[in-house]
Amino acid sequence: MVSPIDDVELRPVRIQQSARAAEDIQIFELAAPDGGDLPEFSAGAHLLVQCPNGLMRRYSISNDPHERDRYVIAVKREANGGGGSVSLVDDTKVGEQILVSAPRNDFGLSGNPASYLFIAGGIGITPILSMMRYLRTAGGKPYKLYYLSRSPALTAFREELSRPEYRGKAVVHHDHGDPDKSYDLWPVLEQPKGAHLYCCGPRGLMEAVRDMTGHWSSSAVHFEDFGAGKASRGADDTPFTIRLARSGGLVEVPAGTTALEALRAHGHSIPSSCESGTCSTCKVGLVEGEVDHRDLVLTDYERVKSMLVCVSRAHTPELVLDL
Repeated sequence: MVSPIDDVELRPVRIQQSARAAEDIQIFELAAPDGGDLPEFSAGAHLLVQCPNGLMRRYSISNDPHERDRYVIAVKREANGGGGSVSLVDDTKVGEQILVSAPRNDFGLSGNPASYLFIAGGIGITPILSMMRYLRTAGGKPYKLYYLSRSPALTAFREELSRPEYRGKAVVHHDHGDPDKSYDLWPVLEQPKGAHLYCCGPRGLMEAVRDMTGHWSSSAVHFEDFGAGKASRGADDTPFTIRLARSGGLVEVPAGTTALEALRAHGHSIPSSCESGTCSTCKVGLVEGEVDHRDLVLTDYERVKSMLVCVSRAHTPELVLDL
């Protein structure tokens, strides 16, 4: 059975296990209905999941990629969110089937660094845990994790990370909601030392890490935020116009509407994944104009000739894009 929703092929998986991992965080173990192997995935990959109420949500896979018999995802139940996570946690039972996409990866391990540095905030531990599990079983390079959360009760996988195999490799810090007790990451980030950095969590954490890694090579810093940056619309947003260099059309982008949304509303098919400025799937060539870059991934060189239309806007009244 294949179900196409929003141009994404979805296939059924069976909920094999469901358990609470922390306050408002539910772990789901998903298996193929026939018990066979699932499509392979790499560390840092995610699934698009159709919730019982029909909404689509993106969840990182947290288990070891060597395991082909299951996908493990962690779902934070957002009572004040859009309703997808609440539906998935409240309206499913073990043994039932849900629809998921094939694994996708915008946050994979890359390059040949001397070591890896992982920074996770809250539920952002999920893709990073997959990376750590992969490195452990594959005999990979050394790594160090800094996992920041509000309290022990809100910390998923806390017991696992306290096991002997993670001794000296994982720092778990709780600030109990007090900014004065936040973990000081500057000593960690001051000297790159040949490492590649992977950061996943709230956008505020990632922006702080981005600010502290301006002296790092851009190819050594990687971000993932589950699309949390979709809300990066500000009160200072102003309308602008997109001129399409190849087709000659004009697209008006109102305040409060992203360039991606406006382009799609005018019939232009633009590929995207995170829609939060962290994966570059929606990168479009820039011909003319000054972009208000709001992404976390483009290098200074790339920003001269391109933009991510999911989050970035314009400093000039008009942008000319290579479309």
